[in-house]
Amino acid sequence: MELTKILLARIAQLNPKLNAYLTVCGELALTAALQAESELCTAARKKTRKDRGPLHGIPISLKDNIYTKDVRTTGGSQILCDFVPLHDAPVVRSLKKAGAVILGKTNMHEFAYGVTTENPHFGTTHNPWDLDRIVGGSSGGSAAALAAGLCYGSIGTDTGGSIRIPASLCGVVGFKPGLGRVNAEDVIPLSPTLDFVGPLARCVEDAALMLEPIFVRGKKEPGLLKSSRRHRIVLGIPQEFFLEIVDPEVEQAFRASIEQWKKDGATVKEVSLPELDSTEKAGNEIAWVEATMYHQQAGWFPEHRAEYSDDVYKRLELGTKVTALEYLKARTAREKFKERLLEVFSTNKLDALAVPTTPIAAPRIGQETVTINGKEHPTRALLLRLNRPANLAGVPAVSVPCGLTSSGLPIGLQFIAQWTDESLLLQIARDFQRTQPFRARPQLQV
Repeated sequence: MELTKILLARIAQLNPKLNAYLTVCGELALTAALQAESELCTAARKKTRKDRGPLHGIPISLKDNIYTKDVRTTGGSQILCDFVPLHDAPVVRSLKKAGAVILGKTNMHEFAYGVTTENPHFGTTHNPWDLDRIVGGSSGGSAAALAAGLCYGSIGTDTGGSIRIPASLCGVVGFKPGLGRVNAEDVIPLSPTLDFVGPLARCVEDAALMLEPIFVRGKKEPGLLKSSRRHRIVLGIPQEFFLEIVDPEVEQAFRASIEQWKKDGATVKEVSLPELDSTEKAGNEIAWVEATMYHQQAGWFPEHRAEYSDDVYKRLELGTKVTALEYLKARTAREKFKERLLEVFSTNKLDALAVPTTPIAAPRIGQETVTINGKEHPTRALLLRLNRPANLAGVPAVSVPCGLTSSGLPIGLQFIAQWTDESLLLQIARDFQRTQPFRARPQLQV
């Protein structure tokens, strides 16, 4: 109960600066916290004591495209500004059953269709490390809330990096599970075949605790961090794509982390995966078509043109220009990429790929381009570039902080594993954080 009160007070103090939360469920949170406290107390009532597990009484937040009963769910859009679901999404029901206390709903890029969380309807979310910079997106409010200490965990969604990008830019952990591992029902979709639901947290252990109650596992699979690795870790570093367009400070931090892992006993192999070059085009065309189809079926596009932000509407228009043949070719390219990725893992006996999460640290709000080695690149394309492949393949991926730039901004390192290897991936990320801890925190004045 006291923990929830402390965080609600902190939200009241800091959220006006950050705009991380769109809706704060103060009364509901306190009611849930009181219930959690009564279930866990006391020694005199052992017969009625009910312990729901590690999340019992822990205050968390939810991205605002996840259905919550009796709490508005806007999707970051003016179109749904008054939408109040009549039921919880399955992930919310599972979290509540585990005893989690929902503090509120976090800001996001409109309809999850962007990577900056510059939202013209509800306001931009500001990065706790530098209020003039973006938080990434589309799960930007979740990452900002975590970095600023306004919750202990959050659930976001990831279509092309929307969990991992803000995690990288805000210095927290972001985990995207593999295909079919978390139920995405009653989560407002962007691109149904590329959408994933997963946790953001301050450390890998917390991310595992957040994932556990919503995770769909096979009958013989142990808990996510309960199994143990039987060998030294083998990491693959793709020769192509991932390090071709990267800010020098990001590359330096990434390489330094890998070198440290070599010293700690990891085996690191260079691998070839030229099919990565096809992921941008295939990912874009699939997302454009599926997003537009959903918005047309919902009766919003193009009828509600005035209620969309310009950037989201323009992307929905792109979906009308992709032919059926182009969409099917993109789906075929995805299957070929998945086959090749599996072959690379198998041939090289890899546990995971290790790559930067984003090629840049957090750019300034409104910054349309970023200069890397004397050449300008679109900010949005840069942030998506290194994250899209894991969505296209449907494999699990995690971003963990690996350092700071000279100006004090977080840098993220990404591990990508094979299908159904979420447990191994979490162990790898946990071991990384134990050997290379990230203890820096943003200096926000209350």
